[in-house]
Amino acid sequence: MASATLSSRDLNVLEKIKDPEFDPATVVRLEDSLPADPHIKDADVYKKVAERERGIVVEMQQAENQLEKADAQNAVEATYRKAILSFDELIEEYPDYASARNNRAQALRRLYGDTMMLSQQEPSPQALVPKIDDILEHSRVVNKTLADLDRAIELLSPRTPWQALSPTAANTLSLAHTQRAAIYLAASKLIAQGVPQISHGRKESGWRTLEFEAAASRDFAIGGRYGNDIAKGLAVSTNPTAKLCGQMVQEMMKKEYGDEFAR
Repeated sequence: MASATLSSRDLNVLEKIKDPEFDPATVVRLEDSLPADPHIKDADVYKKVAERERGIVVEMQQAENQLEKADAQNAVEATYRKAILSFDELIEEYPDYASARNNRAQALRRLYGDTMMLSQQEPSPQALVPKIDDILEHSRVVNKTLADLDRAIELLSPRTPWQALSPTAANTLSLAHTQRAAIYLAASKLIAQGVPQISHGRKESGWRTLEFEAAASRDFAIGGRYGNDIAKGLAVSTNPTAKLCGQMVQEMMKKEYGDEFAR
């Protein structure tokens, strides 16, 4: 059978299935010449801030390597708590430095897990702190984590479809969307099982399973658009409509063009 060639329109349709908000007119523009962070344009200042941040991240990474040792969990937890305090100081000095907010949210997720928005009737298996007993502390953790991700996304999101980003900014934006999506996805699964949300006072307080799934899918899709291929794949698997359409189109493509285009 002769090899088939897809038109640009066919490719755009396939991309729309992967990313429900895909618009071929708004492809991400990256420019290496732009400042790594649009809110810290002085290269010397950025270098100092980024090195300070990197030092905090390296400490977290080194702590993870210690988990294989017996009785290391308490020390690892202490390292993450120290890291969060260090990020607190950095963000107080540079409140518009999005990468620090994204990394502080990551540290909070590692401590408390992606199920942090829900009433923790059962310990969160992936968390260093499996359960938060104090309701006010639990609410504070949720608000701090999601507020950091919201703010990081707000700081870096292009204001127009034609605005370019530095590769560093695009990577941070991708990570922030993907992290928020992971929290929303965990919430959607547990709410579907009847686990109640805690009273955290955010917009998500009234959401049900479908709202969380849709929000997770949007964030995964945007994370994928800015460079995270895993997030792009998860955007479809968390969006029931897109998943169904994708299966239908894949079957049609297989019949029309063969197995090569059904993958």
